[in-house]
Amino acid sequence: MADYLKKIILNSIQKILGETFSIEIKLEKPKIKEHGDLSTNVALAIAKQLKKNPISIADQIVQKIEIEKSIIEKIEIEKPGFINFFFSKNFYHNELKNILSHGNDYGKNKFQNKTANVEFISANPTGPLTVGHGRNAVIGDTVANILEWNGYKVTREYYFNDAGRQMKILGESVRLRYLQIGGEKIIFPDDYYQGNYIIEIAEKLKSEFGENLKEEKIFKEKAETEIFSDIKKTCEKLNICFDIFFNEHKLYKEGKTDEIINEFKKNGSAFEKDGALWLSSNILKSEKDKVIVKSSGEPTYRLPDIAYHREKIRKNYDLIIDILGSDHIATYPDVLAGLCALGEKTNHIKVLIHQFVTILQNGEIVKMSTRKANFVTLDELIDEVGSDVVRYFFLMRSIGSHLNFDLTLAKTQSDENPVYYLQYAHARIASIIRFASEQGISLNKDADISVLDSESEINLIKLLTQFPILLQNISINFEIHLLCEYLHNVAGEFHKFYHENRVVTENENLTSARLLLCEATKTVLGNGLKILGISTPEKM
Repeated sequence: MADYLKKIILNSIQKILGETFSIEIKLEKPKIKEHGDLSTNVALAIAKQLKKNPISIADQIVQKIEIEKSIIEKIEIEKPGFINFFFSKNFYHNELKNILSHGNDYGKNKFQNKTANVEFISANPTGPLTVGHGRNAVIGDTVANILEWNGYKVTREYYFNDAGRQMKILGESVRLRYLQIGGEKIIFPDDYYQGNYIIEIAEKLKSEFGENLKEEKIFKEKAETEIFSDIKKTCEKLNICFDIFFNEHKLYKEGKTDEIINEFKKNGSAFEKDGALWLSSNILKSEKDKVIVKSSGEPTYRLPDIAYHREKIRKNYDLIIDILGSDHIATYPDVLAGLCALGEKTNHIKVLIHQFVTILQNGEIVKMSTRKANFVTLDELIDEVGSDVVRYFFLMRSIGSHLNFDLTLAKTQSDENPVYYLQYAHARIASIIRFASEQGISLNKDADISVLDSESEINLIKLLTQFPILLQNISINFEIHLLCEYLHNVAGEFHKFYHENRVVTENENLTSARLLLCEATKTVLGNGLKILGISTPEKM
């Protein structure tokens, strides 16, 4: 419908201003329902360009618009120059048929031959995934789902580093626990990893090698293997699977980082000072130069990250998305600037920054520290409230806002819990359809749905028809919480419809039509929950 309106609006504008006149036409759903079904501010935009009265321009556009009465019931102009479109009931009845005919594919938008890479979690294997990693994981997987729903072929990627100081400390932590298990008195440093998982890994090594293990690298290798195995199992609980696990070490082994250094030096983007290699503030567009290789020879994060992203660019993805925590907000611009200094295009790289998570238990904040091991693992959270609740709670707020994860609410099985509310609506509709079937009434897609003309029925259909354009918009702005809000509104509108209208009645035509409306609502709820990675129970 949006495409249809854009076409007839542009045709009207070109009749007034000439065939070569071009302008972007934006359509939005008005916040006030009395202002129509879709609205455009195109007259205001033209008025600004031409320095003319927007109301006058809006009136000229409306006068020249050629509409089909079976689709558009009326058009109104609203100050200071908005053009509001009101669709006919016939249009919505046809849209209801469209939902039913597409079924599980309803809402899909096809961007043909598009590819995307979504990198998320990317936690080094130093311990179990925490709730902070969990929000990143669910956002990343859902972004990938959204893109797939819009026709992209998506690669899910996990980037990690199994070298460096963190991993050395991990291996040493396991070694010291191994020695303690063997009876040695060890003073365990405060800054070493202290979780039970370290002890469990040490016990496995003792079982495998006895008390004579001396080769230090085995401690780190065993820790990495065990922790990565647990990370993958945790992801599987959330139905998250990766296509690629990319090891940062590969960049050094294949000379990709040296390639970056040489090019920076050659084009003057980098210079040596005090034994270190610096990126010039000119290319970073910052006040300070930034170190990319320390005087010790150790690279900072900037060097491998630039090399890593360059490798992704070389794979010719149409879209590259990084899901990062807010602690990266000041660092990722350096990586993008470095890529630009190498002559790479970065306008197809989208960085999504999410805020962190606070766990509330009995009204109190649960403090978390990975090394001190007083954290809630993602596994524990899933076991406590279930994967459906974990996914929804991580998604129901804007990724740019801090998230309070209320365990009390998460475990509540009532309408107060938004996950329960949505799943109950889906199950209730399934129950209505089963009841009708038991009465010998089956779904009849050829039923006359023009009998659906009450306010609650039309409002529900209107809401259902917004699903495709919502998903298309989210594939561009990645505001996933809007899908959560939309599904909540669909469930609420359905409950209102159901409260005001008996579905199975003595009127056979009306019953058949309302059953189809129920089926369409179930379809939209089911498709939306599927995108969020949440189950759709038929019974509750």
